[in-house]
Amino acid sequence: MHLLTDPLQFAFFNRALIAVILVSVLCALVGAWVVLRGLSYIGDAMSHAVFPGIVGAFLTGGNLLLGALIAAVLTALGIGAVGRQSGLKQDSAIGIVFVGMFALGVVMLSRAPTFTTDLSNFLIGNPLGVTPADLWGALAVTVVVGGILTAIQKELLLASFDPTEARAVGLPVRRLESLLLILIGLVVVLTVQLVGTTLSVSLLITSSAAARLLARSLRKMMLLAAALGTVGGVTGLYLSYYANTAPGATIVLVNTAIFLLALALRRRE
Repeated sequence: MHLLTDPLQFAFFNRALIAVILVSVLCALVGAWVVLRGLSYIGDAMSHAVFPGIVGAFLTGGNLLLGALIAAVLTALGIGAVGRQSGLKQDSAIGIVFVGMFALGVVMLSRAPTFTTDLSNFLIGNPLGVTPADLWGALAVTVVVGGILTAIQKELLLASFDPTEARAVGLPVRRLESLLLILIGLVVVLTVQLVGTTLSVSLLITSSAAARLLARSLRKMMLLAAALGTVGGVTGLYLSYYANTAPGATIVLVNTAIFLLALALRRRE
């Protein structure tokens, strides 16, 4: 029992646990739509596209999260605009915009005199460095995103799987798509703070993909994804504590193992 209780004597570990649970629920809400609509690529794209916002905020002494959020919203709107104006498929628009945004971040970073620990921590991620303010921010984002997705669930389902019918009944399909992209960007910004730009995609996609293998409805998929993400996050934190490994990367490895287990269970059915 002491293996479970010993880390809890540290406030930073307790905050990390709460943050992982909140983010797991948040990622389940959005990740289900990402997986169902085949937008898994956008998680990786967004995690890189927020880079110029982070660098810009760093160079000007501003808030890194706010900079990342602005870049995420601009990326989401840019993907929608490129897709509409060019007629290209969404995956092509995503690739064009995210590569351009990431390159912009690299150019901006090349102008920086130094590359400090603050920025590298943000890119790599550290759940054990979560502050009380971060927890309140995670809770606020979870409530807002959950409320919006609940309010537009029926409309978003119709627009996602039968856009022709959605347009026929007067739904703003393009606006719904842009809103979903913005929500995905908002979630990516929050998860980037925990596991860094390169690993945030796992929290958004892996648990939802595992839940998709086992669940037969959107509601059950979201609930199962939240549960699997929480189990993976908590287990990964404990393993990183005792093994002295990077917490973010350890969480991702545990989530990957859970997905492989779900895949094995699915094959046995």
